[in-house]
Amino acid sequence: MPTLPWTVPSAPGGTTSALVMASRFEVRSLKDVPRFFVKSLSAWRQVKSAPGCLGASLVARPFKRTFLTLSAWDNRGSLMTFNSTDPHRGIVTAMRPTMKTSTFVFWNVGVGDLPITWAEAEHRIAEKAATQPDDA
Repeated sequence: MPTLPWTVPSAPGGTTSALVMASRFEVRSLKDVPRFFVKSLSAWRQVKSAPGCLGASLVARPFKRTFLTLSAWDNRGSLMTFNSTDPHRGIVTAMRPTMKTSTFVFWNVGVGDLPITWAEAEHRIAEKAATQPDDA
């Protein structure tokens, strides 16, 4: 299904390590997929100009009702600033009622190890999902 490839909005500069975040979202119904997809494209446009973002990718699996994100940041502060800035902040609020599950995983890597593979990201997401409650 559709994958937006790894995009590098910002050069690492003097940063030698990166905070990686991988996420998996499942919407409750197929009828929620188009809206989530459109909203995710809005967030994608935002991340491509977000200060401190060292790279990002998105996978959409509409018939499975799932969306995955993978991003790398120069530090946690840059990620939190992106998270709390519109349109991302508004998207999170608007989509919360349609979400069945959400899983987030964070880890650190050297900038030379970017981009992270989707295989690694999905493995980490699956490990985390196996340990969290069903209503997460």
